[in-house]
Amino acid sequence: MPHVEVELPVAAAPEVAWPVVVDVLGYPGCMDSVDSVELVEQPDPRHRTTAWSVRLQGSVLRWVETEVIDHAARRFDFEQLTGDLGEFAGHWAVRAAPGGGSTVELHVDFDIGIPLLAEMLNPVAADALRESAAQMLGALERRMTPEGAAR
Repeated sequence: MPHVEVELPVAAAPEVAWPVVVDVLGYPGCMDSVDSVELVEQPDPRHRTTAWSVRLQGSVLRWVETEVIDHAARRFDFEQLTGDLGEFAGHWAVRAAPGGGSTVELHVDFDIGIPLLAEMLNPVAADALRESAAQMLGALERRMTPEGAAR
């Protein structure tokens, strides 16, 4: 199963970066590739279910994921419940970095769900996902700064 990791050092402190990362409902407002994120259910502060619509390489992917949020560790894990991919799971995290900044991470494991085409399509999908993730992290970074939040 392909694995994609993208990390971005940001100047914002972890306590500033984390609320921006965990606010997935705000992603469509700052990320061109995210069409919508809707809250399906949130039974408590640590658990939620969200529905996503994202454009990736000209295709629209839709899924519903369950999320487990650990505010103390500044990490949330997600896993697709239903959707367009065979499997889609991973986590977002914010770590303290030297000098008072942070490192924002996105780790994803996925399978396109078409066994006969997986060998050909998984590497292409991994590259597209890596590029999209880098753009998403860049958009989040802009929201973490006063100048970016004003845009």
